[in-house]
Amino acid sequence: MSFSPYVPIVLLFVLGALFALFSVSIAPVVGPKRYNRAKLDAYECGIEPTPQPVGGGRFPIKFYLTAMLFIIFDIEIIFLYPWAVTFDALGLFGLVEMLLFIGTVFIAYAYVWRRGGLNWD
Repeated sequence: MSFSPYVPIVLLFVLGALFALFSVSIAPVVGPKRYNRAKLDAYECGIEPTPQPVGGGRFPIKFYLTAMLFIIFDIEIIFLYPWAVTFDALGLFGLVEMLLFIGTVFIAYAYVWRRGGLNWD
């Protein structure tokens, strides 16, 4: 068994990892260091930041819940792409499996909606 078809893919991953490591490690060295009050304040999605205690404070959980919901529904889209590409080859089995998958995600969406997870007040 030959591994030569996989060499370009492995090299691409290695190159990407090296570039990411280099970028992260060199940024603090060469980047500008102009700190001011606005840069050190917490950013709350366009809302004027509320005063924080000296040692920091609790951040509203709604920001994290919104991010987690975005990731969950984004992952659903990632699973839909390969299915759409191979739809003809999968036949009825693929259709039923995707309907079950979308039904499960819809149940989760309805649950989040019912519990008020999508309300932003």
